Amino acid sequence: MKKDISFDPVEGVSVAVVPDDAAATAEGQAGWQVYLLNHNEYPLRNVIVNANGYGSNPEGEPVRTSTLRHVLLEVEPRSAVPIEPIDPALFHLNNQYWVSYYRGAQIFDKKFIFVPDSIVPDNLTHIALLERSGVLHS
Repeated sequence: MKKDISFDPVEGVSVAVVPDDAAATAEGQAGWQVYLLNHNEYPLRNVIVNANGYGSNPEGEPVRTSTLRHVLLEVEPRSAVPIEPIDPALFHLNNQYWVSYYRGAQIFDKKFIFVPDSIVPDNLTHIALLERSGVLHS
């Protein structure tokens, strides 16, 4: 039963969206890459990341992107792994990354939501694990 599962808070895990020239769009726009970061001293196992976007277009009509699921068997301690490229045309939406993983026998999960227009150059910060700048959500 769900009531029997202990949901401890997620600590030391974050998601970053980083400018990436290798992920440039077909229109020549600068590309961006989404990363999962493990700041902990232990690995994350059986990681599932559900990614989707939702919100409205400029005309006010509801918009929802496809849900993409990514599975990572293990994310090493103090490391970052790429999840997916993201098109800048989606930055006006809520971009949600729901991360679930195991630490030992305990399951953890957390939603990381980049609100509309938060992925902009003004919000770039240095990310030590990546040794570059990006928009970080912890």
